[in-house]
Amino acid sequence: MTGPLCKPLRGGRRCAWALLAAMLAGCTATPPPPSMPAADAPLELAVQALMLREGVQGLALAVIRDGAVDQVLSLGSRDVGAALPLTDGTIVYGASFTKTVVAYLALQLVDENRLDLDAGLPQLLPKPLPHYTAPGRNYSDLLGDERWRRLSPRVLLSHGSGFANFRWLEPDGRLRFHFEPGVHYAYSGEGYRVLQLALESVLGIGLDEAMDERVFAPLGMADTAMVWRSDFADRAALGYDIDGEAIPHDRRAVPDAAGSMDTTIRDQARFWAAPVRGDGLSQHARRDMFRAQRPITSAQQFPTLPETRDAPYRDIGLAAGLGLLRFDGPQGLVWFKGGHDAGTANMAICVQARRDCLVLMSNDVRAERIFPAVSRRVLGATGLPWSWEYGGLSDTAN
Repeated sequence: MTGPLCKPLRGGRRCAWALLAAMLAGCTATPPPPSMPAADAPLELAVQALMLREGVQGLALAVIRDGAVDQVLSLGSRDVGAALPLTDGTIVYGASFTKTVVAYLALQLVDENRLDLDAGLPQLLPKPLPHYTAPGRNYSDLLGDERWRRLSPRVLLSHGSGFANFRWLEPDGRLRFHFEPGVHYAYSGEGYRVLQLALESVLGIGLDEAMDERVFAPLGMADTAMVWRSDFADRAALGYDIDGEAIPHDRRAVPDAAGSMDTTIRDQARFWAAPVRGDGLSQHARRDMFRAQRPITSAQQFPTLPETRDAPYRDIGLAAGLGLLRFDGPQGLVWFKGGHDAGTANMAICVQARRDCLVLMSNDVRAERIFPAVSRRVLGATGLPWSWEYGGLSDTAN
């Protein structure tokens, strides 16, 4: 172990699994895996045991019951080397949670009749997409390919753009269409970056300012921003990769609809409670958000472009909604969204009929290994297709 994997339990109780680790520290033999607490043990103890088992350095979670935030827990470390604990106010990377918040903003504009989800880009942008050439947002690669005209907010929000996830994944680093826009699902951050151009054109302001004014402030998300803020510096988490190596917190200077949001678990609890309750959106917009917009026929989410005809998750109606994914599980409609990078693991899962959600945010990518067990503990059996989301996990993982 490179450092503490948990913080003291609330109320001054000792961390049972940290004490176990200390007792075993002097042993030369490989210690046995920690036993899991009983089914009726506090959630905190169960999560801590799972973290110890997989070497997860930090994990925050929020439980939403019937649309209200019921519990927020922050466990482990935000900086192992400095022995700094992860807390409810720690700044963590939102990663692709950003996409759902952007979709929420877009649907507000739909409710205000300022955005048509089915309008093509020529109706939304003041100039042709290939004429945008700013650094990091250069679309001149699409000159001569008129398919950009068929991109719409609905196509982009539901990952039907035809682009790779990011252009830097292409062998030559150039942006291109891999299929006709709207034909099928292929997860794409590039698509959300195009959507950002359209939203900023409609709003007349930058995405960072729009999100502050229209989403973060109304929902009380005071510690969330689309770009780095100086007041985040003394409480930002390091990330930890699959080998446990520390990764500095990325200080984004430019807003990115694909995933630049910095936030806290407290703020994310506030956000995810809003759509499950229906706050801030009309009933029509909310139904559109959760509706199956684009069926998913692939066996796994990544890599993004391979397409299969088997559609192994057809029976559960796995599909892209707007800014999230949805399926029909044993408890009815379930919608979810992940977020991932080399040192980040996020997942939000909501059971709509009960208005119950679990929000998981970790500064350690290894946390993805324990998400199924934590989900089952909090929400029961949801039927979430874990092997599609993460590849290496079983759909029946506990």
